[in-house]
Amino acid sequence: MSEKTGTGDCTRRQFFMHVSIALGSIAAVLVGIPIVGSILAPIIKKPKPEWRVVGAVDSFKVGGGYVKVDYVNTSPLPWAGVTAQSAAWLRRESEDKFIAFSVNCAHLGCPVRWIEGAKLFMCPCHGGVYYEDGSVAAGPPPRGLYQYPVRVNNGKVELLASPIPITTV
Repeated sequence: MSEKTGTGDCTRRQFFMHVSIALGSIAAVLVGIPIVGSILAPIIKKPKPEWRVVGAVDSFKVGGGYVKVDYVNTSPLPWAGVTAQSAAWLRRESEDKFIAFSVNCAHLGCPVRWIEGAKLFMCPCHGGVYYEDGSVAAGPPPRGLYQYPVRVNNGKVELLASPIPITTV
């Protein structure tokens, strides 16, 4: 029994083969588009650093310890929700000088916390420890905490926020 009849008609088996190939191709494209998009997105659209207001100058006392300040990340997606929030550790050193560090450990990005009594930043994930100036004191971090540029603008403290700075050398 021949598969081809010679009249240009396809057999039932050929019809289902063509339908299967078409449906498989459509499924592959539908699965592949988000994967390709996630790979190319950081290359195509790099978020630029932006100045973010983190509080009024008067709300930080001179010579005080570090205070955690929250701001919206520079690359939030419409569906990001709570994950669009980021934070930094900020300290007022003088009337017009502030210093700010990322809350993310330079090792794997876990949030560090400020221990006032010890004057250290501590990472609970893998034991990373940082001095008050953000440099590495102990543990696995390859470098110090990322330091944000800070400025005072119209009575507000602003930091130049960029995407979460983890393990950038």
